[in-house]
Amino acid sequence: MEHLRDSVILSKSESVYLWLCQNIGTKQQVDSRRDIMDIEELFNKLSSLECKIRICGSIREGFTLKSDVDFMNWYEKIKVIWNFSQAESYENHIFIYADSSESPPGYSLLFLTSEKNCDNDLNEMLSSASIQINGKKCLSSSKLRQDKFDSSPRGSAINGPCLSETLGHIKYDFSTCLASDILPPFTASWVHMYRCLSWPPADVVRSIVKNGCHFVPIGHKLGNHKDNEWRISFAVSEYELVRSMNHTQFLTYGWLKVMLDQQINKKPLCNEHKLLCSYHIKTVVFWAIQQNTLHHWCPQTLLAGFWICFKLLLKWVYEGVCPNFFIPENNMFKTKMHGVLQQRLFRKLYRWYENGIDACPPIKYILCDLTHTNRIDENSLISEHKFDAEFFNEVDFKSEISISSLHDFNVTEKVLEQLINLPFTQYEIVMLQRHVSSVLQSTAFILQNVYSSRRNNKLIYNADKVSCQMLKLATKWGFLSDILYFAMYYYKTYRYREALSLLEIAKTKLDSPYVLYVGKAKGNPKTVDGLSLSMKMRRVVIGHIRLRTDINYINELIPEQTACYRNLNTSLRVPHFVIMNMLTFLCSRHVETFRAKSALNALKYAVEHLTDIEHYGRISYEILGLCQEIAGNKQDALNSYYKSLQQFSLPLIQSATRQRIRVLRRDLRRSQR
Repeated sequence: MEHLRDSVILSKSESVYLWLCQNIGTKQQVDSRRDIMDIEELFNKLSSLECKIRICGSIREGFTLKSDVDFMNWYEKIKVIWNFSQAESYENHIFIYADSSESPPGYSLLFLTSEKNCDNDLNEMLSSASIQINGKKCLSSSKLRQDKFDSSPRGSAINGPCLSETLGHIKYDFSTCLASDILPPFTASWVHMYRCLSWPPADVVRSIVKNGCHFVPIGHKLGNHKDNEWRISFAVSEYELVRSMNHTQFLTYGWLKVMLDQQINKKPLCNEHKLLCSYHIKTVVFWAIQQNTLHHWCPQTLLAGFWICFKLLLKWVYEGVCPNFFIPENNMFKTKMHGVLQQRLFRKLYRWYENGIDACPPIKYILCDLTHTNRIDENSLISEHKFDAEFFNEVDFKSEISISSLHDFNVTEKVLEQLINLPFTQYEIVMLQRHVSSVLQSTAFILQNVYSSRRNNKLIYNADKVSCQMLKLATKWGFLSDILYFAMYYYKTYRYREALSLLEIAKTKLDSPYVLYVGKAKGNPKTVDGLSLSMKMRRVVIGHIRLRTDINYINELIPEQTACYRNLNTSLRVPHFVIMNMLTFLCSRHVETFRAKSALNALKYAVEHLTDIEHYGRISYEILGLCQEIAGNKQDALNSYYKSLQQFSLPLIQSATRQRIRVLRRDLRRSQR
């Protein structure tokens, strides 16, 4: 009987494991998502940019669950130190001294110590956010937060330590932090203790020590200096811990996050929905793994691991205690887990506990959805072609490096030189290729913009030659659709026949038997079986055409790029077929006028039958209106501009659209007189 019960639990665990792989991700999918982000972070880390940026939270950890996108940014020239002897390791930095003696565990006051040999803008930023405490110049978290809010675009809001901004359906949280390369002195016992334990592994502990910590601008609600304190953040080290989890542990963490979002924090029970957050869930999993209650986390023991985590969470809610993993004295429930709301949440969780693990959502639905199996085969859960579609969609949306000048190119070139001899996974290689392609495309247009106004014909010729070579290389290494950048360059430099020739080649290639576009496959995938990801990217992947808002690609789209730039959008994304038909129309007007009309009709058909109108309807109708206006179809253009305004999608180009409408209506009134 005992053997039968164990067999049933084993089967249920495997079934839940497979369901979680399907809905959260297989190990291959999670690894690829993380590797994409690792390359982004490596570029940022090695660059000479003073302001460093890091994506945090669920996306960074490898999830695709619907959640906010969290950014941390900090200034390399500002260093937080714990004692003054640590300042000797740096030159030309602003030093800020951390003093936690008057703050609750996990929080600290920050005092300015030096302003010599440093950036004046940084000095001004710190001075405006400073106050006097006990005769010392203290950096106020609330003042810095307010200063950042005052200089932020309209529509932003303060959300805890962050500035929140919603673009489309996605909420972005930006937190301006301060960095310390050294862990707080009171974590020394933590480091010593974990060097003797099996988890986290010794190499992860060493990495945590090397990472140091950050300070985010929010104080403790019960602190003596709540408006001026800073919270100590271990976000970088927490990512290291998540990455060190095996896949069963990661899926357990994901399951608890799903349960939190879909059940515990469900809107109808909004009274207590703010008591628990995903950070508490992550902390539960960290402690459950560290305590080694379950010696072997594997698909067959997933239910046991989940139950250990759930019981620990239930215990913490009952006691009102959630110890921070790095600073256990910091009870993260102290200001919120009490009174009636705590009792309600405990009763809710305890009902699930009483009914047993089978009643815990979403397991009762999982076991109905998924056929029981005695064999774990993750590779059978997702086909090669489905994986490719998701992977390249991630690459397309996350491959953006800021290149707006020749200086930026030189900086990026030096970063690439540092990366040449490093070992990379196949996913990182693809992302690196994509970055190189994007850098070459941007630099080619920058070169043309810089030298086109020069009077020296030799300089112009040489710059054009280099730009063309860059675009050829970008076409060779990048997406299949990257040939459109080359066609755009030829149009910009008045080589209309050459542009049309490239557009014909592009049309043939983009109509290949099998292509991948925006995470969707079209055609017979067997034609690319056995090819490497790098080869697939060059042969079958179609990406969006990304126009950086600080680079002039073609004059016709300058108003739209300017509108995006003013709304702090770094790029303008356009579907490839819209760009292709627009360029065909614009070039044909100069050399083959009979083709211009058919190209305009093709553009109109493509826009009106746009499948992804939710995301690209606004810019697509804008470009259609622009081409109709150039063709002399002013009433049709006006209608297209109005349709552009009616779309609820990015990018934020409404100011450019309204200006085009004003000018067009004025011209129509003049023509009617």
